[in-house]
Parts: sequence; structure tokens; C-alpha cells
Amino acid sequence: MPYGYYQLFRLIAFGAFAYLAYLEQEDKGWLTVWVISALLIQPIFKIALGREIWNVVDVIWSVLLIVSAILRSKEYPNIKGK
Repeated sequence: MPYGYYQLFRLIAFGAFAYLAYLEQEDKGWLTVWVISALLIQPIFKIALGREIWNVVDVIWSVLLIVSAILRSKEYPNIKGK
């Protein structure tokens, strides 16, 4: 993929993690996870971890996002599609 794709991805992911941190202000554990994630992927200062480590980080993020979505859906069971 072109370099611009990765820059756009980092910008969108940074915004998403920052938004998740904003939503989880009351839960310090999730707040910490999302702030660290936003800082790790932020587009200004690239953090070079190597392809293998980034692959592991991507899997961890996937699991965290799924767990967060499941927990949030249990917290608000009457909200569907909103």
C-alpha cells in the first residue's frame, strides 16, 4: 500500500482512540488503554516497532476493541443502531 494510506490510517485510528478515551473518562482502566493506544499510533512522531511487533499490537487492539464493544453493548442493552 502507498505511504499515504498508512498516514491516513494513523490519523483516523488516532482520532478513534482519542474519542474512545473521551467516552471512557469515568473508567480509568479503559481510559488508560485508549490514551496509550492513541499515543502509540499518533501520526506526528512515528514509532518504529518492527513489522512483527506491530502485528502483535494490531491483534491486541482487535481483541480490546471487541471486548470493549461487547461490554458497552451489555451496559446499554436498549440502544440498537444508535
